[in-house]
Amino acid sequence: MFRLIRRWLGDSPGSAPGGPVSKIVIGLGNVGTRYRHTRHNLGFMVVDALAREAGGGAWSSKCRARICCLEIEGQNTLLAKPLTYVNKSGEAAQLLMQEHRMMPRDFLVILDDLSLPLGRIRIREKGSAGGHRGLESICRALGSEDVLRLRLGIGEEPMPADKAEFVLSDFAPDRQEALNEMIGKACDAVKMILRDGTPKAMAVYNA
Repeated sequence: MFRLIRRWLGDSPGSAPGGPVSKIVIGLGNVGTRYRHTRHNLGFMVVDALAREAGGGAWSSKCRARICCLEIEGQNTLLAKPLTYVNKSGEAAQLLMQEHRMMPRDFLVILDDLSLPLGRIRIREKGSAGGHRGLESICRALGSEDVLRLRLGIGEEPMPADKAEFVLSDFAPDRQEALNEMIGKACDAVKMILRDGTPKAMAVYNA
């Protein structure tokens, strides 16, 4: 269930018309048309898809991020796309944590993962960044590795030697169907996390 929460003015930090924000969902990606369809922008793609399912979104810029407030599965949820580029995503996360008086456990980070094959997703409640500099930046800025994350597979066989170039390139046309299916699956996983809790979502989507 989705309901759009219009941008609020004059409320105290952390509040919205429907009550305090209960979850901040951050999709990782790079700003600009150059990067819009690249593998490294998969987090942005999922957050955009969540907003579209609500019939659009009242996006605004705050805390070095593009943000949109929605009611998702009965919870006031803040969708965020950092404007700092992937490797400095923690700057936006820290500002959002302060603005909304949240804890690291109140975040859900959506990111691409080279170690997973295209189409696979994996939910983890905590742990190291696994080499992803965007997640590493967030954990460092929030002062904790206890940050819920949803990893989305972008791995291919064989993997090219230049992984930096690979993640900053667009998905191939023959991968679009698999990509769209994974984005849909990721949106469903986010909704299940909010509705039924992380353990149940992990049991379903990590199988």
